This record gives sequence, C-alpha cells and structure tokens, in this order.
Amino acid sequence: MPFLAAVVILLVILLFSAFNVLNEYERAVVFTLGRFTGIKGPGLVLIWPVIQRMRRVDLRVIVLNVPKQDVITRDNVSVKVNAVVYFRIVDPGKAIIQVANAFDATSQVAQTTLRSVVGQHEMDDLLAQRDKLNVDLQRILDQSTENWGIKVSTVEIKDVDLDESMIRAMAKQAEAERTRRAKIIHAEGRYLQTLADISHERTQIIVFPLPLDLIKPFFGPRGE
Repeated sequence: MPFLAAVVILLVILLFSAFNVLNEYERAVVFTLGRFTGIKGPGLVLIWPVIQRMRRVDLRVIVLNVPKQDVITRDNVSVKVNAVVYFRIVDPGKAIIQVANAFDATSQVAQTTLRSVVGQHEMDDLLAQRDKLNVDLQRILDQSTENWGIKVSTVEIKDVDLDESMIRAMAKQAEAERTRRAKIIHAEGRYLQTLADISHERTQIIVFPLPLDLIKPFFGPRGE
C-alpha cells in the first residue's frame, strides 16, 4: 500500500510538472528525445516529463551596449567608439539550435562590425555622417545574425572619443578658420566703406563695383 501511494504521488507530481505557463512574449522550443519537434506558446503548454524538454525564449527587444572599441579611421586617426544595438529574436528555433548563446554571439559580431565599418571611413565622416554609418552598421549586423533567428532593428553610435593631441589640433584648425573668416569679413567691410566714401566725394573717377568673390584671389593666402 505505501508503494502504491508513492507511485500515485509521483504520477501527480509528474502531471503537474508537465504543464507550463508561458507569457505573451515567450515561446517554448520543444525537444522530444533530443530532437527538435516544434515551438509552443504562449499560454498553457504541455511538456511530457522524461521524454520532452523545453527551452524558454524571450521575444522582446534586447538592448545591447557595445563597449568602446579602439579604431583607426581611414585617414589614420585613432579613436574610441561605442554603440548601442537593438535586436530581438524572431525565430526561436534557430536562436536555440544554430547558436549556443545568441546574446554573446550578437555582441561579438557587433564589436567586430563596428571596428570594420568605422575603419573604412574618415574622421570627418564619423562626425558629420553618423546617421549613414548607423544605417550601414544595422544592415551588416542584421545580415550577419539572420541565420541565428535574430532581427537587428537599430544601431546607434554613441560616443566618439579622440586623443588629447587630436582635440588640440582640431581646436587650432577651428581657430585658424575663424581668424580667416574674420579677416575676410573685415576686408568686405573696408571694401564697402571705400565705395561709400567715394560715392560722397565730387570726383571724376568712375567706380565699377565688383563682387568681392572676383577679387578674393588677389588677397593673400590668409585672406589679407
């Protein structure tokens, strides 16, 4: 009698363990005797003990932060770049069968793709055409992870860090550009003032105003 009671209790436990509840955003990848036999869920899912097992897969969007990568751009500028990747699993079967860890695999591919794409562009492109680089990164990364049942929806470059020497060089370049423009504006002011002075004098000189762009080539190399 005690043996029969133990058997009944064991059967009840196995019966209750056979029922699993999956949330709306979850799916169950089911294996029967080691072979993939389908995807179930959401809701109440029956998994036969001993002969079947299941792996839960979350279908929600996952946010992956790509750590800073040391990259040398096409014009030989050393930078540190990081990014954020938004992806989700669209094929639970592939995500379990084709790759051991979908998150880690996507992270590694994202790092190598970021270094590769940034290294093919110049520094000015990285600063001025970031949206285009984001689109290129998303397209390449999406193609690379397609066989894993993953859909990459968005990739965004977050920070671009330069060496201190490069920051100082860019600051000097910007200052030189501001100085050049200031000299040109000053020359334009003198040009217009001279025309105004001549127009108020009684003189036989005939003045032909010319666009300043035509006489800029006669200025010095620094706009003087």
